[in-house]
Amino acid sequence: MSIAVIKPGVQSTIQSGPRTGMRHLGVPAGGAADPLSLALANRLVGNAWNAPALELTLVGPTLRFETTTSFALAGGTVKPLLNREAVGDHETLLANAGDELTIGPIGHGARAYLAVPGGFSSNKMLGSASTNLQAGFGGLQGRALQSGDSLVMNGAEIPILKTPREFRPVMQRGWALRTCLGAESSLLDDAALARLFETNWTVARRADRMGLRLDGAQLVVASDGRMPSAGVFPGTVQCPEDGAPYILSVDAGTVGGYPRVAQVARADRHLLGQLKPGDHVRLLYREPDDAVAELRAKIDYWRDWLPDSAEIIG
Repeated sequence: MSIAVIKPGVQSTIQSGPRTGMRHLGVPAGGAADPLSLALANRLVGNAWNAPALELTLVGPTLRFETTTSFALAGGTVKPLLNREAVGDHETLLANAGDELTIGPIGHGARAYLAVPGGFSSNKMLGSASTNLQAGFGGLQGRALQSGDSLVMNGAEIPILKTPREFRPVMQRGWALRTCLGAESSLLDDAALARLFETNWTVARRADRMGLRLDGAQLVVASDGRMPSAGVFPGTVQCPEDGAPYILSVDAGTVGGYPRVAQVARADRHLLGQLKPGDHVRLLYREPDDAVAELRAKIDYWRDWLPDSAEIIG
């Protein structure tokens, strides 16, 4: 059972769950840039939340099904065509052998996820099947899809499901990220700290799975933007010497030498995978205790549809 890649899209990769417990060896967590959307797609085809699926970035691929199977899409807004006829997302769809699926551009949001029953066969490495493009391992030969690739599937069709309306995240061009102070936030003076949380930031062209640069104001740090290397995580907001904040994402390294002025709260970290150049971002200040309480509330909300919500979001 397989799917043929006719056109690969901008950057389509196989992603699953993160690589946990490896940061002390310099291995980033990786995994789906938006794990919540990955879980929503997998839910519709009967998979575990972290089964290997296709992560589609900005422009999706054109695929030909070589066997009859179910599939589902979730994440950024898409207008997929199956044999040139419009189909929806957030529902289980059926494709027959020979059918062609064209995803096309992603409207609001940066990434969509395509899941099939049983997940895609992939190269599992260091506890995860996710593609690490920098190191070139996991997924399909450690790289993005190419025309002519054949994707092997592990399952067949399943009963039709639809994501309930209340569990369909709204994609947009303006985002609010709950954010706590970072380890070196004291290097910002009062004016710079105010600008960090009061600026309507714009995601710059430098935006990928490594991280996102924010344009809109210049922050001045007492260290001139440098310091001895220290541990960083997805969601860490660094301030380099040019004064433009940079939010680390899932494939970022495990240490960095720029001041860590803030940290995106876990409750909103999955949203980083949907930010793309030109989107607007506000950082909403939160005390750590408030961020923890909001994370617990979000986990409780999603548990009715995604039983593993604590693992997905937390």
